[in-house]
Amino acid sequence: MNQEIIKIRSLNAWYNGLQALKDINVEIPRNQITALIGASGSGKSTFLRSLNRMLDTVPNTKTSGEILFSGENVLNEYVDVITLRRKIGMLFQNPTPFPKSIFDNIAYGLEVQGIVKKKSNKLWGLFRNTKIIAQELEKSQHPIDIAVAQSLKEAALWDEVKDRLNQSAFQLSGGQQQRLCIARAIAVRPKVLLLDEPCSELDPISTSKIEELLLRLKKNYTIVIVTHNMHQAKRISDFVGFFHLGELVEFGETKDIFENPCQKITRDYVMGNFG
Repeated sequence: MNQEIIKIRSLNAWYNGLQALKDINVEIPRNQITALIGASGSGKSTFLRSLNRMLDTVPNTKTSGEILFSGENVLNEYVDVITLRRKIGMLFQNPTPFPKSIFDNIAYGLEVQGIVKKKSNKLWGLFRNTKIIAQELEKSQHPIDIAVAQSLKEAALWDEVKDRLNQSAFQLSGGQQQRLCIARAIAVRPKVLLLDEPCSELDPISTSKIEELLLRLKKNYTIVIVTHNMHQAKRISDFVGFFHLGELVEFGETKDIFENPCQKITRDYVMGNFG
């Protein structure tokens, strides 16, 4: 197994006093795609949201144990969750672009870090031709401009939007909006990307583009994805974790989980006998 980037020890979680995660122990491999599978309510999304403390936003939740990231337990009270979520970014089931332009959606994460100047008058005041904006953006040395162009290219979206960067993100298709959200997440250069059912609302063509994108991104990022789609897990993941009733029943390389699982319940699930 590749060197781990996140190490989880004895992780437990409760909602309103009901235990949702039960003594989870696992190591997430660096620069790999890890898929979390299991029936609805099995604990996989709870586990995912615990990794960057998004679980904190849910009322009446409690966690215990350790989630070690860069040698630090992220569950400690003193951890700066804003900094943590910049390093461990997250995307959700439905695309969530901001009510801003395509450019401003990507720039937002950098602006909140203190890089105030979004765009120069030269780019956005003097020119009305969006093609000129794209040309100037690629030549610009401003950190925001560099990050926007680079992130859109990494997200395989640049060629589709470069001529309309000042248009609303809501004018994009659902698949394009999801790739825009990925571009926004990677603009701040995280180490880990968490994705909770990112393709469940997308058509097959858009889903294929997201999967191809994730396979390219794992070179630079560690990716953890929750999916109900067994075929998707088999296509893109390197490792799979199977959750059932709050327990991590089995974790291993994708081929082993699907072709030679150790647990009968894992075999039953991946064969479609329940779930």
